[in-house]
Amino acid sequence: MAPTVFLQTVSRIIIALSLLLFIAACSGEEKVILHTSNGEVAFAIDLANTPASRAKGLMFVQDLPDDKGMLFDFGEEREVSFWMRNTFIPLDMIFVAADGTIKNIHANARPHDQTGIPSKFPVRFVFEIAGGRAAEIGLEVGDKMSHPLVNAN
Repeated sequence: MAPTVFLQTVSRIIIALSLLLFIAACSGEEKVILHTSNGEVAFAIDLANTPASRAKGLMFVQDLPDDKGMLFDFGEEREVSFWMRNTFIPLDMIFVAADGTIKNIHANARPHDQTGIPSKFPVRFVFEIAGGRAAEIGLEVGDKMSHPLVNAN
C-alpha cells in the first residue's frame, strides 16, 4: 500500500472512531424521567452521590434550564433535610423513595433561605429542578421517577 493511501485510511479510521466516541458520550448522558399523568418528561442530570457533591448541590448556580436537574443519591432510604444557603435560584425539591415513587414535593424553595426543608418520609433520592417546573409538568405525589439507580443496590 502506498504511503498516501495508508495515511488516508488511517485518517478515515481515526475520524470514524472519534465520531463513534462523540456519539457514545452524548448518548451516555444521565437522564431522569418523571412519569406524570400528562406524560413522561426527561431531564439531563448532574449526579450528587458523594458527601462533597451532595454538600455543594446547586449552590452558586445562576441558571437552571427547564430540562436539567440534579439528582442526589443517598444510597439508602432515610429522612433528609435540605436548605437553600448559597443557592441563587428557586428550586423544586422532589423527594423520591428507592422504588422511584414521589413521596413529597417542595415547590419553589426560596433562594438563600436557611430554613430546613425536610423530606417528611424516608427517601433515597432528592431531585432538584427549576422552581415551578414540577407544577408545569403536572408532577404529583405518587407519580414515578425512572433512572438506572432506582431499585439498584
